[in-house]
Amino acid sequence: MSTATYTVNGMTCGHCVSSVKEEVGGVAGVTAVEVDLASGLLTVSSDAPVERAKIAAAVEEAGYEMVDRS
Repeated sequence: MSTATYTVNGMTCGHCVSSVKEEVGGVAGVTAVEVDLASGLLTVSSDAPVERAKIAAAVEEAGYEMVDRS
């Protein structure tokens, strides 16, 4: 099992969270998605590591931007 955490910019409400969870949850291999609105953190669980680019594309499809954590 693999878990990765990313930061998402632009989310302001529960609908934003739902949109991101739905899009990222549709990425092949993803088994669970958690989104924390207050911190902007997106945690993705999967059976095997999923390419960051695929997660970023799903976040963008939802209308938001994934940024590198510093």
